[in-house]
Amino acid sequence: MVRVIALGASNLTRGFQTIVSTARFVWGSDVEVLAALGHGRSYGAPSRFLFRTLPGILKSGLWAELERRPHVVTRALVTDVGNDILYGFSVARTLGWVENVLVRLKTVTNDIVLTDLPLASIYRLSHHKFLAFRSILVPSCRLSLAQVIERAELLNDGLAKLSATYGATFFRLDPLWYGFDPIHIRPSQWRTAWQQILGAQPATTLGTGSTVESVRLYVMRPERRWLFGVEQFTPQSGTVLRSGGQVWLY
Repeated sequence: MVRVIALGASNLTRGFQTIVSTARFVWGSDVEVLAALGHGRSYGAPSRFLFRTLPGILKSGLWAELERRPHVVTRALVTDVGNDILYGFSVARTLGWVENVLVRLKTVTNDIVLTDLPLASIYRLSHHKFLAFRSILVPSCRLSLAQVIERAELLNDGLAKLSATYGATFFRLDPLWYGFDPIHIRPSQWRTAWQQILGAQPATTLGTGSTVESVRLYVMRPERRWLFGVEQFTPQSGTVLRSGGQVWLY
C-alpha cells in the first residue's frame, strides 16, 4: 500500500481527479490519498471563497489522521503556496508555514515534492489584467503588480532553500501549462502537469479519468468547513472509489 498526501489550493482542487487516477495507476488500486485543498486555501490562516470558509492547512485534521494511521510508503505533494502573498501575509510568515508543513511531513516520509510559483506567467501580466484578476480572485488585496512580483520572487527563492534544507524535490512548473489565466494550469494540461509532478512516466499511458469520479471528488465534503458562517463537520473514514483507492479530505 502507498499513501499520497496532497496539500494545495485551487490548482490541486481543479486537478484532483487527475492526481487520484495517476496515483491509482502508479501505486495500485489500494492507494490512499489524504488531501487538504480548496479554492483560495491558505497554509496558515482561515480562507474564504464565496460563501465557504476553510481552516488553514496547518490547522486541518489531516495531521491528526496521519498520526493515527500506520506508517506506509508515502509520497507528499506541497503546491499552490502563492495565495498567502495575495492575502497580505509576509514572505517570512508564509515560508514559516511551509517549513512547518515540511517538518511535519518529514515524520512520515522523505519523498516530498514542493512546486515553485508560476513566475513566468506572472511576469507576462499587464497592469490592467493584473487588476482584473486581483479584483476577481482576492478583492481584499491592495498590493500592486510590482509588489506581488517582488514578493513572489522572494517566496520562490525561499521555497528553493527550504527544499534543499529538508531534502524535498523542488519542481519547476512548466510555463507552457499556463494560458490567459496566469496562476491556474489549463485544463488541457492537467493530465500532463500532474503526472509529471507526481513522477508518473510515461504520461501518455494514462487515460483521462472518469467524469463521474471527477464530480464526486469535486463535491466531496472536507472534514471541516463553514458555509454562510455555519460550521459543518464531516468525519473522514476514507471514501472508497469505484475504480480503486480511498480518499480523505480536509
